[in-house]
Amino acid sequence: MRKMNRQIALVSAIALCFTMAAGTAAKAAMPTVRIEVGGLSKQIYIHAMLAQQLGYYKKYGINVVLTDEAAGASAEDDMLTGSVDFVLGFYDHNIDLRIKGKNTVDVATLLQSPGEVELCRTDLKSNITSVADWADQPGGVSLGVTGLGSSTNFLTLSLGAKAGVPQSAMHSFVAGAGTTFIAAMKNKAIDCGMTTEPTISAVLDQGLGYVLVDMRYGDATKAALGGAYPATCVYGRQDWIAAHPDLTQRLVDAMMDTTNFIQTHTAAEIAAKVPADYYAGTGLATYVKALNDEKVMYSLDGKMQPGGPRSVMNIDGKGKVASGNWTADDMSKVNLQATYTNSYVITARLDIAKAKRFPNYFSTGAGAPKG
Repeated sequence: MRKMNRQIALVSAIALCFTMAAGTAAKAAMPTVRIEVGGLSKQIYIHAMLAQQLGYYKKYGINVVLTDEAAGASAEDDMLTGSVDFVLGFYDHNIDLRIKGKNTVDVATLLQSPGEVELCRTDLKSNITSVADWADQPGGVSLGVTGLGSSTNFLTLSLGAKAGVPQSAMHSFVAGAGTTFIAAMKNKAIDCGMTTEPTISAVLDQGLGYVLVDMRYGDATKAALGGAYPATCVYGRQDWIAAHPDLTQRLVDAMMDTTNFIQTHTAAEIAAKVPADYYAGTGLATYVKALNDEKVMYSLDGKMQPGGPRSVMNIDGKGKVASGNWTADDMSKVNLQATYTNSYVITARLDIAKAKRFPNYFSTGAGAPKG
């Protein structure tokens, strides 16, 4: 009997070892995707952390490492050098990079409006009532942007060019976002600046500034810029995406499932899922109100809207050509169709439906069957 018990124990131990080894192997097999974001706490980039908090990356069988960066231009550089695989940033970078000879692709378009606001200091309210007034300020205006190669800088220069403001009158100042942007306002380091929620609400609540141009909503965006401006997207190097279609698909699946969550839940329910430090500077109530007010900016399906790329290039082109960064010839050579694809978001619909029926289908690690 003792011998039999020892044999049973030995068999059980061996079985347990195999089970643990298999579990460890499955866990180790889950591939990693690295994403860099130009401001994780910004509501325009909420998908990145929200997908993590909801467990959607694991749900689709990938381990995602999120990196926070102050400006999209720096994130872009890290992606180009291979330090990260994807960037969560504005679509317009794909056009700018094509002009520079770098091929990147937007695989999921998450925002149909920029979610940006041009704020000016309260003490300048009588002097600056429109963008055109920038031209009349002695010595020009100091304009806060997140980075000199950022989308906020592209848009700021375009706003000025559209209003006939000479480039020499616009002085870009790296103000970042959040506390650094607020400090720049307080210290009068900037006259006006472009930023997003929750920084917008913090500035307004503290009486530091007022809204000069609002680009959080579709109609407001078109009025301000002269056309549509699809913004936040998931983009990466064309060669990396071509070499890793399965990982790309899994990432897009998670992002589109997050889009579904945003569309089917209230602002309060969404805010309950993000880290508390995301709204520490404004308070939860203000954060929720801001998110509720601008929920319309989020894309419903992740597809690039028809005519969106051309509109973005034309809008950015006003400022980029005027500042000497682009030429009309540069713009004419860009293959806009190559800067984005809707194929991954279309497949994501099927994958999300499959995951709903079979919750563990994609989370079995690398090589999980996709058929």
